[in-house]
Amino acid sequence: MRLGGSGPDPAIDWAGTVLTYAEFDEAVDRWPAAAVHDASELSPPEALVCVFAAARQGAVVHVEDPAARPHRTSVPDGAFLLVGTSGSTGTPRPLARTVASWTRSFEEFSSLVGLTPADRVLVTGPLHATMHLFGAVHALWLGACVTDNPATATAAHAVPAVLRKLLGTAPDLRTVIVAGTTLDRAAEQQADGLRVVEYYGAAELSLVAARVVPSSLTLLKDVEAEVRDGLLFVRSPYAALGTDEWVGVGDIAELGPGCELVVHGRGDAAIDVGGTTVLAEDVERVLGDIDGVRAAAAIATPHAVLGATVTAVIELEPGGRLEPIKQQARARLQSTALPRRWTVVEELPRTGSGKIARGRVKDSYS
Repeated sequence: MRLGGSGPDPAIDWAGTVLTYAEFDEAVDRWPAAAVHDASELSPPEALVCVFAAARQGAVVHVEDPAARPHRTSVPDGAFLLVGTSGSTGTPRPLARTVASWTRSFEEFSSLVGLTPADRVLVTGPLHATMHLFGAVHALWLGACVTDNPATATAAHAVPAVLRKLLGTAPDLRTVIVAGTTLDRAAEQQADGLRVVEYYGAAELSLVAARVVPSSLTLLKDVEAEVRDGLLFVRSPYAALGTDEWVGVGDIAELGPGCELVVHGRGDAAIDVGGTTVLAEDVERVLGDIDGVRAAAAIATPHAVLGATVTAVIELEPGGRLEPIKQQARARLQSTALPRRWTVVEELPRTGSGKIARGRVKDSYS
């Protein structure tokens, strides 16, 4: 796994400390040799040195959430990176990757996002969330600078909820790379004037499809997809070790001409309201576009007659009031999708990448 920069060019600017590519390369070489490394509890600069050292040594490295490590009974042959799923719908599952399962996508990803070695790439979440680790490793492979400082960033990897908060603090931002959950209209409008690239993927698969907003999601050139009984299955050279040839993603999707992909949301997040299927993500996108709503989760609540109804669990913006939000929701949502129950919380539970942890919301509020 190469480093794209050299000499005095900045590789990492984190918490006010700058590490040049020469210093980063030396730190990688000095990292103690071992068959298995664990970067999970290291600072981001040290964790990235450890990851590149493991690749250089042909070793294995854990980058997992220290608070929710997946149970792992064995490590597959050829493994390099040991990570876990985000845990958005349950207990994190262990995954293992080769170096090639990521780096093979870097050329196409670079062409798509348009980053250069001159960019300062903001990482907005912990590295155990694979979208952030991918973004940091790609930036170093490219020769760009990885940073935690939005004031100097020219590009950023972020989920939509984080993007909305970021835009007012990053004056030099020109490119935003969005993943983790579907880009909502409010975030897209707030990012007007920036190059916004959205990609769809999964921890098991890495990148599946991408788009430059406002175009449509399109499968990456080496990725194949099928829709079976409404659910998406993917065959990819970027898949984690030990996965099936065709991986069932669990998302409701459609395939269009030209390898276009439309993802409607998690199959397990479909709510059957009196025989009508309501997709939680659709409700959440509508609620997220209403003034006064900072974030929203839609979950099913059992109902004796209808089978289930929709419950909305929302975070309010400062000054946001529930009654006007309900009125806007009534105007925008069909009756079956309209929440019958509303709960306002100070903060919704989230995964490390910033996605709403719907499984935990269900456990607490259904």
